[in-house]
Amino acid sequence: MNAKRLRGILFTGLLAAGLTACSSGSGDPAPAGSASASASGDGSYTIGVANFMLSGPYFSGMDKAIAAQAKKKGNVEIISTDANGDAAKLASNVEDLLSKNVDAVIISGGPLESAPAALNAIKAAGKPVVLVDRKFQTGEYTSWIGPDNEAIGKQDGEFLAEKLPDGGKVAIIKGGPADNSIGLARTNGVKSVLSAKPSFTLVEAPDFGNWGSDGGLSVMESLLASNADLKAVFCENDAMCLGAQRAIADAKKTKQIIIAGVDGQAEALKAILDGTNYAVTGLNDADIIGSQGLDRAVDILKGTKVEKDTVVPSPRVTKENASQYYDPNGAF
Repeated sequence: MNAKRLRGILFTGLLAAGLTACSSGSGDPAPAGSASASASGDGSYTIGVANFMLSGPYFSGMDKAIAAQAKKKGNVEIISTDANGDAAKLASNVEDLLSKNVDAVIISGGPLESAPAALNAIKAAGKPVVLVDRKFQTGEYTSWIGPDNEAIGKQDGEFLAEKLPDGGKVAIIKGGPADNSIGLARTNGVKSVLSAKPSFTLVEAPDFGNWGSDGGLSVMESLLASNADLKAVFCENDAMCLGAQRAIADAKKTKQIIIAGVDGQAEALKAILDGTNYAVTGLNDADIIGSQGLDRAVDILKGTKVEKDTVVPSPRVTKENASQYYDPNGAF
């Protein structure tokens, strides 16, 4: 049994035990735990997946994980869409999915803070909607599965404090845009730990890395040009950190600067496992959240009572335990 499959089983057990749940929102498009009136009578389901964007490895990995989990079940058809980062297109894609009489909708909102038109359309159609990773700031949904982003940031901050007992200058690379609540939560988690220690100086990059490797590379190059004495860098996701790692290597500062990221992207886990200066990440695995999101949608359609909100465990991953989570054959 490979590592990704093993941890998926472990997480499934934890979630089934009701690890974390709370009531949220003013109402459900379809009550959690009630079967969809439009579900096929033969026990099969068609589930629409509305992706805000598939351009990043995390979001494409999520989409692949949803499809893979549906294939395992054998009775679930997936119709996946990509709005290419356009909120109006996301709403249009949802309308199109509803016109095809899907039984439920999964929304992967990426950096989108809210999607009122999409949620209102789903509610009007009487269909359940499951949000994965991103919980919208407004609107009604049936269920959400995702991480505690501030807790992940705090974990990274605590790790950096442990590894740098004498303190030092720590750079922060944000994904953007400025109101991105997921990124803000991660950065605020790091800052809550390191800002409380006088020996640390935090340098927030003025430009966004746009959640990608190339963006992380560019922002890190700028940071190094004006902060030659950096001791560490925290990025709001692994993709940007992988780019930052290249910039650090190009500047011949690999031994000087340690790297802390978020998500558990396979390339980052490999770098951690290999003992590079990529030292820590917080697990927010697209494979796990995607597969759990598909399971949640099917459970709702079956009439199973489900949690409104489920926080997926996000363990801290370092060289000591990276082998438990690294799977080169995973979708993310």
